[in-house]
Amino acid sequence: MRSIASRLYPRARENRLPSNHPGVKKARLAFLKAAGINFILLQLLFLGLFSYIFGSLFQQTSHTHNLSILFVDYDAGGAIGDAVRAAYATLEAPSFPTVIERPPSQYPSTADLREAVCRTDLWAAIFVTAGASSRLATALGGGTAAATYNASDAMAYIWNEAVYPQVADSSISANILLLSNTARVQYSSGNGTGNITSISGPASLSILAQPWKLVSLDIQPTPQGSRAIYNSVTIILVLIQEFFYLGIINGLSTKFKLYARVDPYRIALVRNLNSLAYTFVGSLCVTGAIWAFRSGWDVNGNQFVLSWMSLWLFAHVNFVVLDVFTIWLPPPFVPMALVAWISPNVTSVLLPFPLSPGFYRVGYALPAHAVYQILTDIWSGGCNP
Repeated sequence: MRSIASRLYPRARENRLPSNHPGVKKARLAFLKAAGINFILLQLLFLGLFSYIFGSLFQQTSHTHNLSILFVDYDAGGAIGDAVRAAYATLEAPSFPTVIERPPSQYPSTADLREAVCRTDLWAAIFVTAGASSRLATALGGGTAAATYNASDAMAYIWNEAVYPQVADSSISANILLLSNTARVQYSSGNGTGNITSISGPASLSILAQPWKLVSLDIQPTPQGSRAIYNSVTIILVLIQEFFYLGIINGLSTKFKLYARVDPYRIALVRNLNSLAYTFVGSLCVTGAIWAFRSGWDVNGNQFVLSWMSLWLFAHVNFVVLDVFTIWLPPPFVPMALVAWISPNVTSVLLPFPLSPGFYRVGYALPAHAVYQILTDIWSGGCNP
């Protein structure tokens, strides 16, 4: 192989020291030592980061009971409300949200329920409309009441899909639908809460099969596919964007020997102005991409500007943090610092804290969690204060 390499590139061994040269031996030992230390440090670092991320998702389903749903029966103890209570008694488990019943006097109107959900006191609110049970019982008797019965005027729920939309869909909306379907079975069974003794006519049979249609009152529908990466890839790319630009700035500063030639205060001022300008444009691009692929999402121009400003502040904060990393840490440790900063930030917004072990509430201190809560508040019209 050596002879072939020599023929292909005769100068390959020019000015090369033999492997047994004292200088080569010393450099080789130093290289192996440094490489070995970094090998161990990187393995431990990534093991810790993987454990940290996976730990936040560990037994997520069993923490679902930490999500609270309000139930108000405006029907004053009617059969439909009884059916909901009986259904929850069969569904109550760690993997099901906790349903908390409150009297109508505490929430006199559905506007009060919406306000409670908007304040994020609760994840959703279910309510039975006044007189729903008597209207249903009358409709089951047949006649004009059966023909004019409105199944949508019986039970509804209020929620905000913009707050962790994937969790809201799977753990809130889907479980409320399950609760409604189970309550329908409880109501329609022969000895169930509806106390049904007779059915009159085909219209009544149809009503018995579907006594009510659960109405969804979504504060901010968020069905677009891109919602899946708002609290993951978007955050990661913003952080990486700042890191790469910092690498370029630091490299150019070293190349042109600015650190040794320019006053330190001027360097700090210029770097901060540069950061503000770069993050200003970068956050505009991120917000523009979110809006370009919003797919009919009902957000307006004011929300665009507020989202832009929030992401600008977030990007600038991270630029300053990463600037400290790149200036004060030895070069081999800078990539480690980057991933060690990205991972906890992303973990702090992957899931709402009630679905993670209590330790992960340290994420309150991280900028990614703060900016995602602010963005959710903006996107849902102030319903995540």
